[in-house]
Amino acid sequence: MLVAGRKMESVPFDAVILASMPLRTTSLSKLDSGSFDVLIVGGGINGAVSAAVLAGRGASVALIDRGDFGAFTSQESSNLVWGGFKYMESYEMLLVRKLCVSRNRLIKSYPDNIKPIPFLAAMDSSSPHPPWLGALGSAAYWAIGSFKTHYPRYLSADKIESVEPVINTKDVRGGIEYYDAYLPDNDCRFVFSFVRSAMDVGATAANYVELVGAERTDAGWKATLRDVDGDGREFTCNARMIINAAGPFIDGLNKDLGLRTKHRVVYSKGIHLIVPRLTDHERVLAFFDDTGRLFYVIPMGRRSVIGTTDTRVDTAYTSVDDDDREFLLGQINARLDLAKPLTNDDIISDRSGVRPLVVKTDGGDKRDVDWTKLSRKHEIEVDFGRKVISIFGGKLTDCLNVGEEVADAVEELGVPLEEDTHNWYGEPAKATRDEFHRQARLMKLDDLRHKPDVEPLSDRLWRRYGRRAFEMLDEIRTDPTMGQDIMENADYLRVELHVAAGTEMITKLEDFLRRRSKITQVVPEHDVETAAGLREVAEILFGDQADARLVEYFGEVPAATQ
Repeated sequence: MLVAGRKMESVPFDAVILASMPLRTTSLSKLDSGSFDVLIVGGGINGAVSAAVLAGRGASVALIDRGDFGAFTSQESSNLVWGGFKYMESYEMLLVRKLCVSRNRLIKSYPDNIKPIPFLAAMDSSSPHPPWLGALGSAAYWAIGSFKTHYPRYLSADKIESVEPVINTKDVRGGIEYYDAYLPDNDCRFVFSFVRSAMDVGATAANYVELVGAERTDAGWKATLRDVDGDGREFTCNARMIINAAGPFIDGLNKDLGLRTKHRVVYSKGIHLIVPRLTDHERVLAFFDDTGRLFYVIPMGRRSVIGTTDTRVDTAYTSVDDDDREFLLGQINARLDLAKPLTNDDIISDRSGVRPLVVKTDGGDKRDVDWTKLSRKHEIEVDFGRKVISIFGGKLTDCLNVGEEVADAVEELGVPLEEDTHNWYGEPAKATRDEFHRQARLMKLDDLRHKPDVEPLSDRLWRRYGRRAFEMLDEIRTDPTMGQDIMENADYLRVELHVAAGTEMITKLEDFLRRRSKITQVVPEHDVETAAGLREVAEILFGDQADARLVEYFGEVPAATQ
């Protein structure tokens, strides 16, 4: 008898059982009573990149999140990879330099997932700086970033109107164009790429697993975990150390672990509105709102993302309210020359999240400080006595720096790691990419569909799946229906669903609709609920649990799926 092309007797019995289980079930089995070098709590960008670097350098790693991977702060970003131009205003030049270097590394390492893009900043009477100073700052920013991006330029009001007619230049004094980068897909999918990378080299990761409690032992920590998606059963695992990557919940977890830290976080709420595409040009538009704060219009395929705001809040749980919508719509309508002003009816979806900003624990509650000037820097603290590493703050652009600093801290706590060959991040080699595109051309993959303003299938599949995209080509060759869009109004192939179901630990329907894809960000909710193909999506992902997952998400089984 053969199993996966090998003789049955050569495969351990427990390995055969695990190979036949769904991915998450397999991970839960490994967690239960397992022993690890490191238990990482929190599957946002900080936890995901920590898992990738540590597993890639030979440590045994367990990663858990009480929600989905990238499902909280990491799914509410602006999808930008940038060096922090605005931090120059507060003279944080070392931070800007560090972020620019990280941005450059990410652009080089992820040429298909992270794209350079121009930022056009129009300066009107609400701008705190004159255009000439902005031009000087953009030149300095370019230099701080080692001249790795396209050079910046000053733009007169007339020039702005000619290159970007959608901008209302009546009150514009001038502007600048400089370069940073952005994610053509979405932030939480990029986060999951690190989780997938960690799992590929042996890490055990499971979403919807909560840390109930942790007890110090002579060997490290005995953690009690709970499966919050299943029947709520509890189980334990052991780890030599814990990494607290809980993002906005870091302080509560540290308190539960008995730690006293030098840093803590405060919350800044930011919101984004997704509307139909406002400009045909592939660039980010930047404006100063009436309070002097920057906000942007960011491309997202056939949509535009407007944001973000900056509001002090006392809770990590936020939502977009009527005042938020009214404010952002008013700001953008005043600065764009639209045929018809944007209204609430134009909002396809919205997103709201908090930035966990780092402050000193002994610095009071920061209400007497201009907290809007706090940067997105990170701090890493190591408790040598209790063997806990805490990651405060941070942002997507800074992720490689966070991963490397965490690896250094793990070694300081006594876990030896293999040499860092930098193979724990980045896309496959160019030769591998070229071979995929060669095969895609031979089978005429891009001829399978013709939609306006949609990128070629070969580009999209490679960017999203890398080496797994070869498997998709094989499936489409065997069964041409695998190359069809599976769901009305969504650019998603049937083969993508089959591969995602087996490799991306999609546990709830929202995991797929919001995070592994960005469907609910760019398709109106009603269109999703009534879409042809939704039933097949649920059945591929969840099998006989399809109805339960549909009810969980929509509150009922949608009529279109019955």
